[in-house]
Amino acid sequence: MSNLLPLPPPPPETPPWETPSSIWYTPRTTPWRTPQSTQSTPLTQMVLTKPTAVKLNGLDAEPRIDTVILRQPRSSKNNLWIWCVVGLCFVFSLLLIFSGVTTLTVFLAIRPRTPVFDIPNANLHTIYFDSPVYFNGDLSMLVNFTNPNKKIEVRFEKLGIELFFFNKLIAVQAVQPFSQRKHETRLEPIRLISSLVCLPVNHAVLLKRQVQNNKIEYEIRGTFKVRAHFGMIHYSYWLQGRCQLQVTGPPTGILISRICTTKRR
Repeated sequence: MSNLLPLPPPPPETPPWETPSSIWYTPRTTPWRTPQSTQSTPLTQMVLTKPTAVKLNGLDAEPRIDTVILRQPRSSKNNLWIWCVVGLCFVFSLLLIFSGVTTLTVFLAIRPRTPVFDIPNANLHTIYFDSPVYFNGDLSMLVNFTNPNKKIEVRFEKLGIELFFFNKLIAVQAVQPFSQRKHETRLEPIRLISSLVCLPVNHAVLLKRQVQNNKIEYEIRGTFKVRAHFGMIHYSYWLQGRCQLQVTGPPTGILISRICTTKRR
């Protein structure tokens, strides 16, 4: 027999997937490796991260990060302010619609019309010059105020009548306030006296020429504040009347023609 000892059995072959290098190698596509999220976190959320160790075959691998998202409750003050603003806008819209419908209804129901200013009669009594440029004159007339409304009463306030000769003011007369009922007409006597009014030389020459031709042209301007009343509804506006007059020479000057207009200012 041989004195040689038997050889020990050869060590078993280590498969390639159990090599020590495979234990320490972790591919990038392992199922426990979570890719980084690209979504942004809302302002009302809080993110908490907690590293978690992962073991493979009894050996520690790289830690895994678990993400926990906590939602923060919304502020009740912001919601209250938003609802207050919405409520105010809603109430304002209702008031605007109601006022518009009411105004349209009242306008269609009463159909307000502008009072009429007219001069049916006028007489020129005096025109003379104390010097080449100082002028004196006397003009009387009847002013007709008419309220054409069927459902509205008006009151005239701050009445002023002015006499012009080619845009040069030569006389002024105030009128006492008065009221007019529906469909009422009022004749107001007015007397405009000019005393030592200084006219430009060209205006004085033109006025003398018109007196010789027996046709003097004057302009009457009236300014009034009108208050209208319809039940509980009251409103006011300014009214302006203009009349272009042609009268014959004094002392028996009479009205030849007139053109009158009335409009709101």
